[in-house]
Amino acid sequence: MIILGVDPGSIHTGFGAITTDGRRYVLLERGVLSPPAGFSLAERLRFLHAGIAATIARVGPELLAVEDVFHAVNARSALILGHVRGTVLLAGAQAGLEIAAFAPATVKQQLTGYGRAEKAQVALMVSRLLELAADEPPGDATDALAVALCGAQRGLQPRHLAR
Repeated sequence: MIILGVDPGSIHTGFGAITTDGRRYVLLERGVLSPPAGFSLAERLRFLHAGIAATIARVGPELLAVEDVFHAVNARSALILGHVRGTVLLAGAQAGLEIAAFAPATVKQQLTGYGRAEKAQVALMVSRLLELAADEPPGDATDALAVALCGAQRGLQPRHLAR
C-alpha cells in the first residue's frame, strides 16, 4: 500500500510517500512545497493545491494521511492553517483517495510511545523505520513521513474525513 503523508503549513508544506506491506516501510519520495515569498494567500493555496495534486498523480497513493490542526498561537494563524489543510484535503478528495487525519500527539505517540515527544525523537524513529541516515535534521518532510507512518501503523482505521 502507498501512503502519502502531509504536514500542512502556509510557508512550508511537507509531504512524504511510503509504501508498506504491513511489516516493512520503504520511502518513495519526500519534499517540501514552499510558495514564493510575496504570494497572496489565494496564490499560496493555488500553489500548494497544484503541488499536492501533482504529487498524488506522480506517486499514486491509496491513502492520504494529514496532520490535524493543532492550537495555533493566534486565531489568524489557525485560520490560515485551516485553509491550507482544506486545500490538501480537496486535492485528495479530487483524486478519490481515502483520507485520514491524525492529531500531532497521536503521531508522536504512535512512533515514539510518547505523545509529547520532541521533533528530534520523532525524526529518529522515522529514520529508523525507513532506514534513512540518522544525521538528517528534523523538518517538514520528516514530519510528513511521520504522519504517513502513523497511517500505516494504525491499521488504516483512523478517523476518516471523507464522510
